[in-house]
Amino acid sequence: MAQVGHSEGFAPKEPPKLNPPQSTPISLPHLAKCDGLSPSYPTYVAIMGTVFDVSGNTAYAPEGAYHVFAGKDASRALALSSLKAEDCRPDWEDLGDKEKQVLNDWFTFFSKRYNIVGQVRK
Repeated sequence: MAQVGHSEGFAPKEPPKLNPPQSTPISLPHLAKCDGLSPSYPTYVAIMGTVFDVSGNTAYAPEGAYHVFAGKDASRALALSSLKAEDCRPDWEDLGDKEKQVLNDWFTFFSKRYNIVGQVRK
């Protein structure tokens, strides 16, 4: 996993029972199908190549506030605190230290709430 920092401050009030992280390779075309629009597929969000199953959270459903992230590696958008579709892309290495810390905080937040189901295969 590409996590650089770690913070205990992002733990949920009621910690979910999470499965052990999976390293299953997930292609970008498959990730794109996991956008919450089809009941045949789960809803996934990737951060720094790590894929999280957010299916149970309606915020990532089609009418949800964070649906823009569903089915994508949203690393850049999360680092920039952006909800713009054009920012939902995997490149983040060129960002400044402040944005990288924000991204690491999001990674920590997701890892404490959602199952890791795989890694994006490039």
